[in-house]
Amino acid sequence: MAVRAERDDVIQAAWLYHIGQMSQEEVSRRMGLSRFKVLRLLAEAREQGLVRISIEHGSAATLLLAGRLSERFGLTEVLVAPDPGEGDEAARRAVGQLAAGYLTRVAREGSLTVGVGWGRTVAAMSDALTGLRNPDLCFVSLMGSMTRTSATSPFDVCVRLAALTGGRAVFLPAPFLADSAEDAAMILRQRMVREAVDAAQGAAHMFISVGECTAESLLQTSGVLTKDEVAALGAAGAVADTTGKFFRADGALAETDLNARSPSIGVADLRRSDVVLLSAGVGKARATQAVLRAGFVDRLIVDEALAVALLEGDAA
Repeated sequence: MAVRAERDDVIQAAWLYHIGQMSQEEVSRRMGLSRFKVLRLLAEAREQGLVRISIEHGSAATLLLAGRLSERFGLTEVLVAPDPGEGDEAARRAVGQLAAGYLTRVAREGSLTVGVGWGRTVAAMSDALTGLRNPDLCFVSLMGSMTRTSATSPFDVCVRLAALTGGRAVFLPAPFLADSAEDAAMILRQRMVREAVDAAQGAAHMFISVGECTAESLLQTSGVLTKDEVAALGAAGAVADTTGKFFRADGALAETDLNARSPSIGVADLRRSDVVLLSAGVGKARATQAVLRAGFVDRLIVDEALAVALLEGDAA
């Protein structure tokens, strides 16, 4: 898997430089790598015979989709996983594989704090991660968690990533939702909670996913939200959630007390970090578009079918 991730980085750099007509500086910014690393990747592309008149790679179609999405939504980088054609679960695994490759790219060396959201796609990233060892990594949850263990919770994902990489995990000792805004504010004043939030706010990279505000959403099926709360979200025009915040279709925060009841980082914190949004399945199109319109996402990792839906405006 580590060899495959390295090869994908070589191809991505070569594509951006030779086909995208970007400078080495622009490739460096797009991929989040130093210019020295970009130079090495471009040299490897030539040595491996990948660069001739065109780039020899089976994912040219997804690279074109990625370029169009990047331009459409003003993103630094977009990665599109080839459509596995086997439903949402397979799409999540495919996006998880790409996300694991990106995490490996930016976290191979040096001290780094990585913020982690919750959800099935973020969990798929941790399931796919192999070959990354860096004891100077710190994975920190960006929000509270459920009262029971779950493969999708930020606590469990952080612990799994830390164990896989030899790094450490910091989790926010708080529930996903407090009973009231006053309770959430009191929780955030606790010293251990404050220390975890401070660590999250200092994360250089944040990996988040997106949920839909529907009866089928993970928040309701997991019991976090009641049916009445889901109905209230609909009345407020909320169509998406991420990191404990709920958004309308235009990207604005929905007018709901749930946004004040979630002990988590804020939208301003997201804007200060390099945010990677993971989303899989055509059913996430409307929610994904809403979070993209919020303006704090830097990089997007999606499956091919969702990429097409976003470009065709099916989410509008």
